[in-house]
Amino acid sequence: MNSNKTLYTIIVHSENIAGILNQITAVFTRRQINIESLNVSASSIKGVHKYTITCWTTPDVIDKVVTQIEKKIDVIQAHYFTDKEIFQREVAMYKVATPEFQANPEASKVIRRYSAHIVEVNPTFSIVEMVGMSDDITSLYQELKQLNCVLQFVRSGRIAVSTSCFERVNEYLAHREERYQNQKD
Repeated sequence: MNSNKTLYTIIVHSENIAGILNQITAVFTRRQINIESLNVSASSIKGVHKYTITCWTTPDVIDKVVTQIEKKIDVIQAHYFTDKEIFQREVAMYKVATPEFQANPEASKVIRRYSAHIVEVNPTFSIVEMVGMSDDITSLYQELKQLNCVLQFVRSGRIAVSTSCFERVNEYLAHREERYQNQKD
C-alpha cells in the first residue's frame, strides 16, 4: 500500500435507474482505482439508492473521482469521507464445523471476545455472525481459522453514515424541491 494513500468512503445517492452502477464503477476503472468494497441499497428516500464505495487513493484523485461521479445524469449527490468523518460497520458470517467448534473450548471464548453471535447450530455446521469494524472481522476469521473449524467465510461491503447531524442529500433534495416550486409559481 502506498503510504500517501488514504482509505476513502464515497457515498453516492442516485435515482433508482438501471445502469447507473456501471456508470459509477467506470469512473474508477478509467482511473485504474481498485474498489475495496461496494454496497448498494435503497436509501431512506423513496426512489433513491445509496452506494457506499471504499477505495485507497490520494486527496486530489478522490476529489476528481467524486466530481466525475456527480456529473452522471442520474446521480443526485456524491461525497467522500475519511474514517474519522463516518460511522461505519460491516457484517460477516462464519460457517464453522460444529464438531470441531464444540470440541475446542477456546472457540466460544473467541466468539465472545469479538461480541459475535451464533445464529444457527446443527450437527454439521454452525453459523457465527459478527457486526463490526473491518479489522475485527478479519481478526476473528484468522483466529477461527487457526482453530481449524472454518468451512466458509463471507463479509458485506461497508455501510456508513456521516457523523454530521444531517444527511446532505435530504437537504439538497429539499432545496431542489423548493426551487422547483418557486419556478412553478
